[in-house]
Amino acid sequence: MTAPRRIYLDNAATSWPKPESVYRAVDNYQRNVGAAAGRGAYAEASQTGKSVDTTRHAIAKLLGAEHARQVIFTCNGTDSLNLAIHGVLSAASADRPMHVVTTVVEHNSVLRPLRAWEDTGRIAVTRVPCDAEGVVDAAAIRAALRPETCLIAMTHASNVTGALQPAADVGAIARQHGALFLLDAAQSLGDVPLDVSALNVDLLAAPGHKGLLGTLGTGILYLRPGIEERLASVRQGGTGSQSESDRQPSDLPDKYESGNLNVPGLVGLGAAVTWLAEQSIRAIHDRAHTLIATLIEGLAGIDGVTVYGPRADHPRADQPRVGLVSIQLEGYDAQEVAATLDAAFGVQVRAGLHCAPLMHQALGTLATGGTVRFSLGPFSTQADVDAAVDAVREISAARLTV
Repeated sequence: MTAPRRIYLDNAATSWPKPESVYRAVDNYQRNVGAAAGRGAYAEASQTGKSVDTTRHAIAKLLGAEHARQVIFTCNGTDSLNLAIHGVLSAASADRPMHVVTTVVEHNSVLRPLRAWEDTGRIAVTRVPCDAEGVVDAAAIRAALRPETCLIAMTHASNVTGALQPAADVGAIARQHGALFLLDAAQSLGDVPLDVSALNVDLLAAPGHKGLLGTLGTGILYLRPGIEERLASVRQGGTGSQSESDRQPSDLPDKYESGNLNVPGLVGLGAAVTWLAEQSIRAIHDRAHTLIATLIEGLAGIDGVTVYGPRADHPRADQPRVGLVSIQLEGYDAQEVAATLDAAFGVQVRAGLHCAPLMHQALGTLATGGTVRFSLGPFSTQADVDAAVDAVREISAARLTV
């Protein structure tokens, strides 16, 4: 029996496939360069340094950052968020009460670091609710502020519903209050055009392997100019600079980049960001939204399917979401649906809680094991969407005949 073709719809977890230029860049580095960045003066070491610098500049341009040194490289999106949260709270005055505002929409990469601080008794956390479609009201963020609020941490797009949040409004509220605004762009960077100034962000965290189309093991943290004075380094070590001192450098990006960088990953990330710029993120975004609207419409028309997220019953190409959608199928566990989609139809998706337990609690899907998530990438096709809808329809029809 011939296995079904692979239909990859799990791009919210990690993008696949990558642009061909990414594979070539990583392979060329591994085979022909192989040197560390900032650790030598010979030709290959210099070439590596230039490659990393090129990637940093490309990402700064993508973000609308003023200077490339405002882009810090990390191990992944979780590492970026941990540096931002632990760094801000560690740098804050220990003899003053601290308060953080976040939302129920967040990923555990925000929820868990904040809970760890909360458990020490040193901070208080307010978790702002969302509406039935997974959208947070900026006015609710404002209402949650206290005089001692030092940080607002919010995702840009839910990894469960795909709902885009009012980031620019929240950023403006944070700026007016004097709190720092941390935006988790794990599901939006590379999917939607994004400008850090327009969004009023102080810190922006994202992985390199999702919408940016780079490899696993890469992440970025953007810092608004001057924020480094309010962000402690949480890892110290060799940077290849100021080696005569046993104190961590204060210059950017060295203050936060101790140890060897993942150069193969960063070289690949640079190739990916170049590819994105050539294709136009706006064009990728518009195409993805046409496909996601078709996917939502098809899934919503299947008996027993509940679709979660903005305007699920009336999808439009301009709806405020990124290219993912979650569903439940009556009578089936989410994991059972995902396993059947893969084994019988070759459709690969993510099922469960997606590391966002409060989001599922808000949607009422926590006790039933979460949702089945379909997430598109720039290489997804209409044929992929049609196959996914047909597969869910067949599973639903089987449910009704049992």
